[in-house]
Amino acid sequence: MSDSGFSYTLDEIKQMSEDVLKVAKSLGASQAEAELSLSIGQNVSVRMKEVEHIEYNRDKGMSVTVYFGKQKGHASTSDLSPQALKDTVAAACNIAKYTAKDEFCGLADADLMANEIPDLDLHHPWQLSVDEAALLAQQCEEAALAVDARITNSEGASVSTGTGFFAYSNSHGFTGGYPSSRHGISCSVIAESGDSMQRDYWYATARAAEDLQSPVEIGRLAGERTVKRLNSRKIKTCQVPVLFEAPLASGLISTLISAISGGNLYRKSSFLLDSLGQQIASPLLNIYENPFIKKGLASSPFDNEGVATSARQLVKDGVLQGYVLSSYSARKLGLKTTGNAGGNHNLIVQPGTLNFAGLLKEMGTGLVVTELLGHGMNMVTGDYSRGAAGYWVENGVIVHPVEEITIASNMAEMLKMIVAVGNDVLVQGSKQVGSILIERMTVACE
Repeated sequence: MSDSGFSYTLDEIKQMSEDVLKVAKSLGASQAEAELSLSIGQNVSVRMKEVEHIEYNRDKGMSVTVYFGKQKGHASTSDLSPQALKDTVAAACNIAKYTAKDEFCGLADADLMANEIPDLDLHHPWQLSVDEAALLAQQCEEAALAVDARITNSEGASVSTGTGFFAYSNSHGFTGGYPSSRHGISCSVIAESGDSMQRDYWYATARAAEDLQSPVEIGRLAGERTVKRLNSRKIKTCQVPVLFEAPLASGLISTLISAISGGNLYRKSSFLLDSLGQQIASPLLNIYENPFIKKGLASSPFDNEGVATSARQLVKDGVLQGYVLSSYSARKLGLKTTGNAGGNHNLIVQPGTLNFAGLLKEMGTGLVVTELLGHGMNMVTGDYSRGAAGYWVENGVIVHPVEEITIASNMAEMLKMIVAVGNDVLVQGSKQVGSILIERMTVACE
């Protein structure tokens, strides 16, 4: 066991991934690709000031995909012993012999492989003992409970740490890999007032511990958000502007990305078919993809196929500039991969000039959405209907919380009805976006 806590070094698993390819070649595979990964992590949670949960994870695995011409086989294992690796390759080769031919399968083109692997500063181990993690979680929960006497219970606070690395190789001669880390702090509490009981939460995640919000700040935000939801009311059905606060605005962007992703496009299950170069959203919407942000939560020099990633503008002034494609989906569409096998890389929505308070004033009277329920989105038609909770706003001021409502529209129309993007940018994942104001949606309740 090395000082890092892993049984193998990065160089060793790179060599193992290359050895796997040699085995595949010896068994007759025309092409092959393999990924090996190792990860370790710790999660400590407390509830009502007492340690409730301590969890360690130590994972390892290898997956291999082989191609016999246009026949494909895939297998994986969590046993990294030499014999287990050989047996797994043999299993993948055996599977390939019984699969139907697919003219679009195979590795990404060799000339698209990443030639340089820049250091994106993604690896920041957090050497945190269980006692230290428990103390931070307790501080977080205490800060939440101290916000208001009406906060009477807690779902707990947790502190998690994780680090790992992976290596990917394919038979083009490409081998790459790097270490990474991700840490998080979260808190969720419950408040009561008369017959009203509400819960809410807050969390932070980052590559490096020093980039996290403090436990006290996270707890305070969780407590404040919970108390604000007390004594929610219903409202009459209406058509009004709707403001999606930043944590939920990223979901709107996720839906847009799904609609322009290869799988949905070649299956013709997207409301944005044949939309390249078309006006798909308000001119206020500009989306950039930047895989090279230092410490970025979705930064990567290459995708899951070894294809070099690149910075680009996906949406410019509401006009779609490009799709999100892997090599397989690109071939199905007669296009070229965009280096997105495995997903997108740091989507940045250009913020406007208004903060959250400014967005409320811009909206005037309408609804702020802070929670969504259910999965009422039809990717084929764009029809959108979700259960929701949030706040009713009049004259630019929050009047009272609301719950048990449904918001409905069509996503294609919603994108074009974006009237403002806030500068209250939140980074909690692969998307960086502020709150988004939609001109009009149907809000159904009584």
